[in-house]
Amino acid sequence: MTCEHLIRLEQAIAAAGIEETFRGTPWSKDCREWVYFDCILPADAIREAFALADCVRDHAHLGTHDGQESGFVCDVHKDAVMGHHPDAHPGARRFVP
Repeated sequence: MTCEHLIRLEQAIAAAGIEETFRGTPWSKDCREWVYFDCILPADAIREAFALADCVRDHAHLGTHDGQESGFVCDVHKDAVMGHHPDAHPGARRFVP
């Protein structure tokens, strides 16, 4: 489970029936638990629907050979909830909070 700053978001995405595609430490020891979902996570809508703490920042990475992702990272606990980068997967399902 992700930290208290991201758990409600993680649970809502799972409750929407969106498939979890990865859970673990994807990059380095500076990451604790990152969970990836098979969807796009619309940042503005999510921030409006969830009271995300100030320590939760938007994250987007549009790599050419090392993956594409977009989501939210907790700077305190080093946890994250990620989805597809919308530019890399424009037709992917969108999570609707």
